[in-house]
Amino acid sequence: MARSRTVFVCSGCGADTPRWQGQCPSCGAWNTLSALTAPAVRRGTRRAAAAGAEAVPQSLASVAAAGEERLGTGLGEFDRVLGGGLVAGSVTLIGGDPGIGKSTLLLQCAAALAARTPVLYATGEESVRQVAARAVRLGTSGSGLALLAETAVERILEAAAGARVLVIDSIQTMATGDLEAAPGAVTQLRESTARLVRHAKETGAAVLLIGHVTKEGVIAGPRVLEHMVDTVLYFESDSGSRFRVIRAVKNRFGAANEIGVFAMEERGLREVRNPSAIFLSRSGEPAPGSVVTVAREGTRQMLIEIQALVDATQAANPRRVAVGFEANRVAMLLAVLHRHAGLALHGHDVFVNVVGGVRLGETAADLAVVAAVVSSARGVALPRQLVAFGELGLTGEIRPVPYGEERLREAAKHGFRRAIVPQANAPRQAIADLEVMAVARLDEALAALG
Repeated sequence: MARSRTVFVCSGCGADTPRWQGQCPSCGAWNTLSALTAPAVRRGTRRAAAAGAEAVPQSLASVAAAGEERLGTGLGEFDRVLGGGLVAGSVTLIGGDPGIGKSTLLLQCAAALAARTPVLYATGEESVRQVAARAVRLGTSGSGLALLAETAVERILEAAAGARVLVIDSIQTMATGDLEAAPGAVTQLRESTARLVRHAKETGAAVLLIGHVTKEGVIAGPRVLEHMVDTVLYFESDSGSRFRVIRAVKNRFGAANEIGVFAMEERGLREVRNPSAIFLSRSGEPAPGSVVTVAREGTRQMLIEIQALVDATQAANPRRVAVGFEANRVAMLLAVLHRHAGLALHGHDVFVNVVGGVRLGETAADLAVVAAVVSSARGVALPRQLVAFGELGLTGEIRPVPYGEERLREAAKHGFRRAIVPQANAPRQAIADLEVMAVARLDEALAALG
């Protein structure tokens, strides 16, 4: 019988140390080490088994020629985020706030997949009757879908023999009998995930894991979990909104930062194939402080409205608030606006909002943010058929952004007639019904606004 030993595991990075310390020697976090009891000998044995004593070298050409087998999930937006569907032998981790629709999404996908291939849905949070009742509410038959209410990883893997898709809801409830720690502990999360990953690689089954998130919005548990799996997806939504955005932050089989958009309805999640139509639901009359930009998320161009409000204040420190956009970048853009356009806003509060709950991380929205701020400060509404994008440099130059022509064609497709873009993003050929104004400096861009 293997002797047990006590180790201290960091809840932040998952590293272990034989004795307690105030600071984790691996990641440097303070007060994150907790004592856990684990077998001392079998860990090395499992690692040797995972390495595979019978593994033999293979030719790269022969492996590449085989290609990737993908399974469609029945939801085109989900397939887009995955890179075209589920890859055999892949492990996908999905995180999101409670009640956002993670279980609903995977139950819909599992029911659609079960019509073509064996699927096992293992739940550690609900009973089989609860899952079946949800399936009835969603209107999915799922006649070939196998359900299992279990938290022991060993029993789940036994039941998953022959299944090409395995859904785990959720990984924080899973445990292995080789460890004495409770489910959700760092060692249990790491070992349970390792066994599921090994099962996927050895059998070729696609494994989908649901993960809880912390109050900071990241998947609970050590960050090593995100390194172990092939794909990490996050489900996002604003409170009170029925729209959901699923974003890929890591994908070994497709583009990272790809997004899919869904609408939550009574019968589950419905795909939104044209998200620009949602984010462009503007008021009937033009209003100051509203500009549309073309953002690129993964391989998709989306037209998104950016709103700004500039209001005089008597406070010594004016507020700079940004929702869906980096607040520090807003402060930088205001400084550039003051230096190179002479617009001083040190006596005004400035609020910037990206409509629709989308978070913009690229710099292509700089020109639209500046245009919205100037429009609100002057109290002059901009034309509704105007779109703007471009990066603003500290010296006042308008820098080009990737995929400029694709962004312009997307704007023209939705009826926009004027576009203010960086000079280097001017299209080589004219785009029908779209007037493109290419600018090189901030003062040129503001003059083009009118």
